[in-house]
Amino acid sequence: MKRIILALFLLALPAFAFDHSHQVYDTILKKYVLNGKVDYKSLKNENNLKQYLDSISAVSISEYNSYSKEQKLAFLINAYNAFTIQLILDNYPIKSIRNIGILPLAPWRKEFFKLLGEERSLGWIEHEKLRKDFEEPRIHFAIVCASIGCPPLISEAYTPEKLESQFQTIKNNFLNDTSKNRYDVESNTLYLSSIFDWFKEDFTKKSSLVDFIQPSLKEKIGINPKIKYTYYDWNLNEKK
Repeated sequence: MKRIILALFLLALPAFAFDHSHQVYDTILKKYVLNGKVDYKSLKNENNLKQYLDSISAVSISEYNSYSKEQKLAFLINAYNAFTIQLILDNYPIKSIRNIGILPLAPWRKEFFKLLGEERSLGWIEHEKLRKDFEEPRIHFAIVCASIGCPPLISEAYTPEKLESQFQTIKNNFLNDTSKNRYDVESNTLYLSSIFDWFKEDFTKKSSLVDFIQPSLKEKIGINPKIKYTYYDWNLNEKK
């Protein structure tokens, strides 16, 4: 009887267990990404990226639903970034992700990969999953649109165990990148990336925008600061 129960249990297990350490992808990032810049030219010959993307596409919706919150977040963020890299490679050489397709937002609307059982787009991951299912504004510092204006792609995979520290690090680093964000004390002006304009509702669900930003800045932000949005550079985040 015990053997029958064990056999039934083994049959109920998925054909493979997804690697939540994202080790294959982590190795790729460490090899081809430096200071947020990607060596697309060399990465184009990396066969392990397809292996990783295939493992992501093989995850069923039922398996995904069994994941913890941290596992889901890491899975979706890595999927977004890895499929973005693949989109660039499919169109490489290219100067900007916005050169892909004709219609506005074409790169993010294009359904070019399978995820959770259906053909999906990058926009679906961002807007239908990450933004809808999680009240976590720091995802906007983690998902990278292959552009210099984006927060930099980090040289490691996001993992459930490290996710909170990774979120905090990328938030602090992005807000202290003075080419994108800075506070001018004399004029009481916050110069912020357009990300804070485009997704303001995500950053202000639990607090004001200033309250969200202040912990990451050394300077004390004055009362009712003026807010101006900085230039967003859509050039490819390519290692030269």
